[in-house]
This record gives sequence, C-alpha cells and structure tokens, in this order.
Amino acid sequence: MPELPEVETVVKGLRPLVEEKIVTGVEIREEKMIAFPKENIPAFKEELIGSKIEAVNRRGKYIIFELNNNKNMVIHLRMTGKLLVKEVKEFRDKHTHVIFSLNDGQEIRFNNIRKFGRVYLIDKNHPEQAGGLADLGPEPLSDQLTVDDFKKLFENRRALMKSLLLNQHFVAGIGNIYADEILFRSGIRPDRTADTLTESEKEKIYHNMREILQKGIIYGGTSFSDYVNAFGEKGSFQEELRVHQRQGEECYSCGTIIEKIKVSGRSTYFCPQCQK
Repeated sequence: MPELPEVETVVKGLRPLVEEKIVTGVEIREEKMIAFPKENIPAFKEELIGSKIEAVNRRGKYIIFELNNNKNMVIHLRMTGKLLVKEVKEFRDKHTHVIFSLNDGQEIRFNNIRKFGRVYLIDKNHPEQAGGLADLGPEPLSDQLTVDDFKKLFENRRALMKSLLLNQHFVAGIGNIYADEILFRSGIRPDRTADTLTESEKEKIYHNMREILQKGIIYGGTSFSDYVNAFGEKGSFQEELRVHQRQGEECYSCGTIIEKIKVSGRSTYFCPQCQK
C-alpha cells in the first residue's frame, strides 16, 4: 500500500496537471469503489460534474481534491491503486475503474487491480464521511510537530513499536516499509514496547522518521510492484532500504543476517544486532 512518501509524490505530480481544471464527466465501472455517498451514484456524479479542482493535497495516505463548491473528493489508493492523468485518446487499461474527464482533454484515471481503492465525495466540514480521515494523528513532517510534541504522543502507550508507528491515530501516513526503516535507523527492535523507550530513543525516532520520509519523497517513493506516480513512473527509494524485504541478507552496518518476524500480523524486518 502506498505510504506517505508515495502519496505525496502522486499529489505533487497531480497538481500541475489538474489544478484549475473543470470536471466535465465521470465514468464509474466499479461502483463498490465509490465509498461515499455509497448508494447514490447519480448524486456523486452530479456534484462532481462542472466543479473546478482548486487544489490537490494530502492528509496521511489520503489524496484530497478541493473543489470550488462545498465538496472535497477524497481518494485512498489502498492496495495496487494508481491515479494517472492521461489524454482521452490514450488506451485505457482494463483495471481502470473510475475516470474523471477534464476540460482540457485529459482524464484522471483510478486504476486498481484489486479494487480495494476508495473514492469519497464529502462535505468540506465533514471529514468523518471519508473513512478514517477525521481520526488521523499528526503529520510526521509538519512544522507544528516538534520533538517535544512527538515525545508527548508516547504517554500511556504500551504497544509494540512497529504497531505504534503503523497506528494512524498516533502519526499519519507511515506504513510497513517506512516503519521498518525508521526503527532500524533508530536502533530499536520492532517488537519492543513503547513504554520502555528512553527520552533519547524517542528523539532518535522523531529525527529518523522525518529524515527517512523526506528522503522517500525526494526519491519518488518506493516501488516494488504496483506503485507509480501520476505520470506512471516508478520511485527509486527501494534502492535505499536497509532492512525491509532483506531477510537472509547481511546487515549493511554490522554484517548480521537480517531477520523477518510477524508483529501484529505484519511482516517485519530487522537486524538483531543493531536493534535493541
């Protein structure tokens, strides 16, 4: 599933292509991907057609199209989701399930092989209409999230560290890949509980979290299989990974063999020597 750096990369690619454009048509080939209003597809189309896309932003793993009416269109890519901008005349992949036509002859195409992606058309002042959007924790790269604020988030937390970083109520946007990398660079085992961390260890996580996520954005995200940006291009941060999906290989830092375990049902990679 695309994480913060991948979604941010998609958003950055979309902005110059779709902002200030008008939605002239909506084609829905897979109605289950429309999550809100779930049982009123005609209303979904009617509200969208004729609206102008004023801005494209990200919150956690959600992509938010801010419209010039009282609505926002929110998209969650989930597994295998791709959001591409193509000319109308270009071939449409069979896995393109939702198409938004624009007034410049282009289309925003939501391609999703496994059909897990979701589209919400919500009232601007009702983010709770879009899944977990209203319940997200702070943005890990926000200037408003200081190291002291971050350390306060650990109060009364006893979860395993990998699970805590994946908890979107704790911080928004981190997924399996970046959680593994953050904990490796911080020298902390993924199955260690949050209440055992020292203040200096929390600071390490804070600084490594921000550095790794920013680097992920610079590299255009991590592409193992499905993820591409708005232009259909893959990211290259997979070349920078130090532990994720490297089980059985030597640690770049100490030479110890990288191990794979399950933490809260998620495949997790770590170095038993470097991470304490």
